[in-house]
Amino acid sequence: MNGDKIVADDATLVIERKFQTSPERLYEAWTNPEILRKWWGPEGVTIPNLDLDVREGGNWTTTFHSEQMGERIVSGKYLTLDPPNRLVFTWGWTDNGVRGHETIVEIVLMQVGENTNMTLTQKSFAETEHRDHHRIGWDSSFNKLDKRFTA
Repeated sequence: MNGDKIVADDATLVIERKFQTSPERLYEAWTNPEILRKWWGPEGVTIPNLDLDVREGGNWTTTFHSEQMGERIVSGKYLTLDPPNRLVFTWGWTDNGVRGHETIVEIVLMQVGENTNMTLTQKSFAETEHRDHHRIGWDSSFNKLDKRFTA
């Protein structure tokens, strides 16, 4: 898992991962729609729709598409933008036109030498199964993100 450190309790997921890039470039990968579209979502997933209003209080919406799951919509609101160190946003899936349980995702970036350590914390999950699905999804997404900086 590329040296990932994963910590989880029933309601919280923490993933730590090192990337071979600067905090500025990694922060941009989270906030620039052209870059985000290329790595966002697990391997095998495409992004037919992406709308980001990258400002505190701004909304974001993404449509994920894959052969297995069809189309799924996830959306949220940016709570904190502190470039290039920290990004906080809400996350909620929409099923049958109804937005479900909301979690909070915090991304913290810290430069260590020529690398950046990224810590993702997502909480408070309603079910451990949802937390586990997110762990798998984030790990796969971060594999794609890592390739952007190591290719």
